[in-house]
Amino acid sequence: MSLSISEQRFKKDVLESDVPVLVNFWAPWCGVCHLIHPMLVQFHTEFGDRVKLVDINADESLKLASTYRLTTLPTLLLFDGHQVVQRIEGFHGRDTLRNTLSEIAVRYRQDCSIAVP
Repeated sequence: MSLSISEQRFKKDVLESDVPVLVNFWAPWCGVCHLIHPMLVQFHTEFGDRVKLVDINADESLKLASTYRLTTLPTLLLFDGHQVVQRIEGFHGRDTLRNTLSEIAVRYRQDCSIAVP
């Protein structure tokens, strides 16, 4: 399950995280946001120890929405430390999102396997 956070918790839960964080910017009125949520939960279930998933309501976090220049919802930002390493927006279907999430998972699975002696 994903963690819902506010602007006040963003620094601690995202920027200072020990693992990469996939931030899901969404809004209650966004139909596509609701459609992709089960896929994000499945992704987190499979790779939760390597990549953390957090949800941020963009309507309630206007400062973050402005800082990261959100132009559409949903927007997914993958943070590794203080840096956005991947931006996912403009969804073109479930398969595209599934492939993108799989690429992220493979990247961090490989990173973990390389680090093991």
